[in-house]
Amino acid sequence: MKIAVIGASAGVGLEIVKQLIESGDSVTTLSRSIGSIPNAPGVTPVQGSALNETDVRKTIEGADTVLVALGTGMSTKATGLYPKAAQALLKALASLPNKPPVIVLTGFGAGKIRDYHSFFIKFLFNLFLKNIYAEKTQMEQMISGSYSNAMFVRPGRLTNGDLTQKYRVTTELTKSTRIGSISRKDVAHFMIKQAKSPTYIGEYPALSY
Repeated sequence: MKIAVIGASAGVGLEIVKQLIESGDSVTTLSRSIGSIPNAPGVTPVQGSALNETDVRKTIEGADTVLVALGTGMSTKATGLYPKAAQALLKALASLPNKPPVIVLTGFGAGKIRDYHSFFIKFLFNLFLKNIYAEKTQMEQMISGSYSNAMFVRPGRLTNGDLTQKYRVTTELTKSTRIGSISRKDVAHFMIKQAKSPTYIGEYPALSY
């Protein structure tokens, strides 16, 4: 299977690449820096920008599935990354003859998810994460509004824990819903599993233990 990974040099994106190498799949990666991308059979690194339509099209052309795992590291500043990347991706997808499934990593905080947070967590979001999650929400809205073959993965707090393959997938939220932490390795595992057999197209699965 040929899978494209946008945002592959660190975090969940890099974990996706490592797991795809182990499973023997073909992967094309897009990132500004390719120094951290493993040099392994089946891996084609593209050095470029997720904001550049040409770079994105080069990465996703011929892919069976597209995984978007963009991140800003420890920065909580709104930079325009997410909506600009969504715009470039949509333009690139429009130029393709096939319409592959697109699996987008956002977070439990995008959309109206904050309505399900405790008062304390809402306070922290408003203090530190409000702007960046507003951009993640915008990315979700842009892609879902123009491309039906997509899902949006909303993990809880990301950790550097082990791969357990044992986590909760929640799509129906209530006031009692609690989404805790999950390792980047397990988020990568879920996204790869969905890449190979998508069952949440059009949905917003939340991940945690």
